[in-house]
Amino acid sequence: MSSEDNKGASNVAPLRKTVPCPECKRPSHREHYPFCSDRCRNVDLNRWLTGSYAIPVADDESKADDEE
Repeated sequence: MSSEDNKGASNVAPLRKTVPCPECKRPSHREHYPFCSDRCRNVDLNRWLTGSYAIPVADDESKADDEE
């Protein structure tokens, strides 16, 4: 490849618009999207693995009576 071919590659538009990192609100990077760094990605993964992100379940007593 010549140096002229490399110039066109720098003018390529990004595939995604940068969004704020969900952890620290800094701009996201392509390698870690939607996070800004590997650290923020690992913090989020740790929260998923430890169960911090849980959907609360409301006990519906009418359904429990129907099942019995």
